[in-house]
Amino acid sequence: MNDFSERPPFFIFEMANNHQGDLGHGLRIIEAMGEISRKFGIRAGVKFQYRDLDSFIHPSAATGEQKHVVRFRETRMAKDGYKAMVEAVRAEGMTVVCTPFDEQSVADLVSHGVEIIKVASCSANDWPLLSAIVAAKKPVILSTGGLSLDEIDQVVTFLEHRNVVSLSILHCVGVYPTPPELINLNVMKRLQQRFRRYEVGYSGHEAPDDTSVVMCAIAKGARILERHVGLPTDKVSLNAYSMSPQQVERWVEAALAALRIGGREGGEKDISSSEAESLRSLRRGAFVRSSVKKGDALTSSEVYFAFPCAVGQTSASEYQDGILATRAYAVDEPLMERRGPSSVSEVRGIIREAKSMLREARIEVGNRFLVEMSHHFGVENFRKVGCVLVNVVNREYCKKLLVMIPGQRHPNHRHLIKEETFQLLSGDIEITVDGNEVRRLTPGETFLIERGQWHAFSTESGCIVEEISTTHVVGDSEYQDPLISRLDPMQRKTILEAW
Repeated sequence: MNDFSERPPFFIFEMANNHQGDLGHGLRIIEAMGEISRKFGIRAGVKFQYRDLDSFIHPSAATGEQKHVVRFRETRMAKDGYKAMVEAVRAEGMTVVCTPFDEQSVADLVSHGVEIIKVASCSANDWPLLSAIVAAKKPVILSTGGLSLDEIDQVVTFLEHRNVVSLSILHCVGVYPTPPELINLNVMKRLQQRFRRYEVGYSGHEAPDDTSVVMCAIAKGARILERHVGLPTDKVSLNAYSMSPQQVERWVEAALAALRIGGREGGEKDISSSEAESLRSLRRGAFVRSSVKKGDALTSSEVYFAFPCAVGQTSASEYQDGILATRAYAVDEPLMERRGPSSVSEVRGIIREAKSMLREARIEVGNRFLVEMSHHFGVENFRKVGCVLVNVVNREYCKKLLVMIPGQRHPNHRHLIKEETFQLLSGDIEITVDGNEVRRLTPGETFLIERGQWHAFSTESGCIVEEISTTHVVGDSEYQDPLISRLDPMQRKTILEAW
């Protein structure tokens, strides 16, 4: 199994009509995809296209020469054949995905036990078909080729209003094959911003030897990837957008390489010891300008900075005025001191973290506000118990932003004067009311806390909550824990007028 992603991609091998209406040939394609899936240790699915041709094609066109009708006739597969291929996919350890093009086909895929329904771009706003798909109560993957952003909004709203089980959205271009200038992967960013709750992936129709597109798609955040696949033989040739097993292998390899290059899923920055040492060797170090006695508090007038910085020497990035000399120093001697942790540096670090959470959530707060850092058991325990409150306005109404870092909780308390409503803007929060009612909010949800109700809250991954309330009154917070309730409000808070 691969071990380089917290959110491994899901590869969809789209068979479409490449089985050629021949069950044996279809089974060989499935076997080839199964081998690739096992070789790379990937999550994979094989996708079929179901059409009940007798009802799907109008009788007047059934024997006509329209190119798609001809292709459907030539590759017709009995329903028992599809069921056999479904079972073969499961036997290979892969997921069964199916695109239905009519209501009868929805019923057929349900009877076959298909796990995921894929909506084709051409059917994305076929409202009668979408109604049948939602009623099947299965996860849905939506292709969006040829749809404007407004049309995608309509489809997503339609599915949401009918309580779709789960939804993923694929950027797609319905040109076969798709030239590079039409692929437009930047649309994925718009879709990710627009539909934050849903997985956004990519369904490609580019030339089968082009592996650069899938690497770019991975870099853009795609974790569902789809391509047409087939198996060429002496009698079967593939179209210009379907991949042979060898091309599929190169496609998967390229996607996994891009995943490794992208690093950790959340964008956390890892700094290796070799990188740290390389940069340290290029930094300037602090040197003493005039003699210093043991115990002296150093100022910038008593030091200067020059290259190189010796091992253990105070670098220019580490130096701060006020560092105490632990020994005497002669002129031009390298400074070898470190400033220890302090409550001031801890508060600054906490505030930086809260600001970064607001930035990443794209929440702007302006410049005119007051910041409270609640630390009920001291600054040293803030990362376990506490909250940062951004007081935006406090008149007859009040608005605050509550920022909590991962793993933090806020102790049980109540307000006798203030009534408040929480709305979760990002992250997760669990609210406990009156010691027994527990409510876990998802982003966008609101929760009313009435006067006199005891309430506590906590977060696993961190959260930003908007609090709308009646006027905030100093001293209106009564804490259940006597160790907190005995404290003056200013003993459990740090107030900042700017950050």
